[in-house]
Amino acid sequence: MKVNLLGPLEVRREGDVVTPSAPKLRRMLSLLVVHANSVVPNEQIIEELWDANPPTTVTTTLQTYVYQLRKTLRHHGGEQGPDAAGLHTSLGGYLMSLPPDVVDLMRFERLAQAGRAALEAGEFEQAAANLSQGLGLWHGPMLADVSQGPVLRAEVLRLEELRRNTLEQRIEADLQLGRHREVLDELVRLAEEQPTHEGFQAKLMVALYRAERPQEALHVYRRTCSALASELGLDPSRRLQRIQHAIMSADRSLDVPSVADRVSVHPGPVRPAEGTLVGRQQHVDQALSGLAAGREHVPAVVVISGPPGSGKSALRTEVGARAAERYPDGQVHADALDAAGRPLDAGGLLLTLLRAIGLPEDLIPAADEERARLFRAWTAERRMLVTLDDVADVGQFLPLLPSNSGCGVLVASRRLLYSPEITSTVSLGPLGVEEGVELLAGLLGCRRVAAERAAAGQLVRLCGGLPSTLSDVAEWLLCEPHESLERALSRVRDEISGPVPPACGGIGPRESVERSYRLASPDVRRTFRLLSTAGTASFPVPAVARLLGVPEYQAEYRLEELVDLWLVEVVPGARDGRPHYRVLPSVRQVGRRLAEEAGDGLAPEVPRQPAARPPLVQVPQEV
Repeated sequence: MKVNLLGPLEVRREGDVVTPSAPKLRRMLSLLVVHANSVVPNEQIIEELWDANPPTTVTTTLQTYVYQLRKTLRHHGGEQGPDAAGLHTSLGGYLMSLPPDVVDLMRFERLAQAGRAALEAGEFEQAAANLSQGLGLWHGPMLADVSQGPVLRAEVLRLEELRRNTLEQRIEADLQLGRHREVLDELVRLAEEQPTHEGFQAKLMVALYRAERPQEALHVYRRTCSALASELGLDPSRRLQRIQHAIMSADRSLDVPSVADRVSVHPGPVRPAEGTLVGRQQHVDQALSGLAAGREHVPAVVVISGPPGSGKSALRTEVGARAAERYPDGQVHADALDAAGRPLDAGGLLLTLLRAIGLPEDLIPAADEERARLFRAWTAERRMLVTLDDVADVGQFLPLLPSNSGCGVLVASRRLLYSPEITSTVSLGPLGVEEGVELLAGLLGCRRVAAERAAAGQLVRLCGGLPSTLSDVAEWLLCEPHESLERALSRVRDEISGPVPPACGGIGPRESVERSYRLASPDVRRTFRLLSTAGTASFPVPAVARLLGVPEYQAEYRLEELVDLWLVEVVPGARDGRPHYRVLPSVRQVGRRLAEEAGDGLAPEVPRQPAARPPLVQVPQEV
């Protein structure tokens, strides 16, 4: 069923026109549809239909009209659901229930509201699209073929005024987008039809000035002054006077807004759900302090780094939400890896950010340098936060640093980053046992965890204290409410210690580990796979060199790259005084799967301690 009010009254059901022909029935239907989904009191209906002279049989006549209207709606299935069309009796009145898409008026009001919101937010492309679509629903004066009583007439006047305001807002959006020549013909007609409407006259003056016709713009001003004086006895408003003065002085404020002024930022990130960010308060405070420690002429840059599955993105989101008041112009976000897990270069990231702030595709430059200049110009007058996920290299984000020191940059990185531009680095380690148990309690419920406190602690240790792995375990346990934590402990132990972990659906940060793994060179990837399949908990450099069949300096170089990628960690307190390295258990299981897929087989067990202290390795001169 469709009901059209924005023009002649028309009711269609299954494609057939079923508009009532009786004048009072048409008037009553129009009134009920204008107030759709709200109760219309009987007194208001009677006033609309008979004004001050209702018949003595008014109650019976009203009930007859209601019966006839229900007949019109009945075959549409008005009694089949809460969102279906129907006319319902209420205490002291009637309610016409109609789904939102049935009435053109309801669609218009929804589009007009969305367009106004977009215009206020500076999203001019979206505003112009919404407002144009809403105005396109009008097909002449509202209810042009319905004789209107006092109540309906007042509503029609209100909605016609809303239509004029919507039209003015749509023209404003077009002018902001530099479409002054496209709207000139329309503005000339509107200004002629409504000589005292200062909004249309002002916009016509601006459009003429931008079209290099300032004399005609000044003529519009003089004509409007004359019309206001003769018809209303008023002087022009200050706004109109300011525009006239700006035209005479060639003020640049009347020029087409620059591209940087025509885009806007989306709202900031949503804070993580309660209970998913445990044991990270000091890291949140450190990141917030780093953002507050901006330097002169340079925005603050805070990098959050940590092992795969340690919760870098969750922490970045929490910090962004906590810092929202510091950046009143909003936040803009981009992922630094593409869908295939490959790092985007600075130009690709700039493209993502320019799209995120609402810049139309045809206005985004092709050259990376021009994109960077455009983004810096857009940030020059704003205090905003740029947030990035999965950054692999400083070269990705240094070219897109905002130009305003009131801005900030918050980066979640897959590797350790070093640069003078970085204000602060927040390093996330695994959760402690107590923190991990608290996380499990928040996800599974305190009673369930308290009943098996020892098993919960062992789970935390076995999962390496990684929040994502613990969340995987909790998700499995929530799906299996009768399983014990001891059973989960056994399953995790099997996956971590078994010969080959499951290819999918397993416990652990597989996707996150693989993303970091793909950032490494082939030799470093092979090193990670072999270390993951070796049966030793930690590895000294000489033992790794023998395992790989390479000089010690090469082994150490590969190990340090794995440390930078958070795939391997340095073990403190080695007995021989030299650094040892180990792969976290939940990361190791992903490495074993990668080794199995690559056909590496199992690596030989590495001796825990070399038989004798290895000699120092002489590094070749070219290294």
